[in-house]
Amino acid sequence: MDDEELRATAVALRRATIGLARRLRDERPAHGLGRLALSLLGHLHRRGAMTAGELAAAEHLQPQSVTRVLASLEEQGLIRRSRGESDRRRHHIVLTEDGTAALTRQVGTTDLWLAEALAGKLTPAECRILAVAADLLEQLQA
Repeated sequence: MDDEELRATAVALRRATIGLARRLRDERPAHGLGRLALSLLGHLHRRGAMTAGELAAAEHLQPQSVTRVLASLEEQGLIRRSRGESDRRRHHIVLTEDGTAALTRQVGTTDLWLAEALAGKLTPAECRILAVAADLLEQLQA
């Protein structure tokens, strides 16, 4: 693939992913958690206990930028903080059962919409191609 084809592919991919992200955002429950809160819960679900600094780094934010959201999640009982065993100054943040349930409930709505859209608009072969593409997109994020 030459440079011009790569650039055209990059443009098409950017447009498609932005459009899909916008549509998925529209499918989220209006009364649910915000984007950052969902993302923080998702990191905790996938990676296990993390510090506020690690969560901020995962979001490419400063730690103080996630403080308010973490406080709200803790107040709602969706996360729990505990002191580190090796360094008592560090707090490890873990997802609670209620946090897991809230995350599952909220992303379940968008996942259901997307699964129905895939089934209704694409062939099984096209769905398999998207499964491969999803793996490739994960590699681009690293």
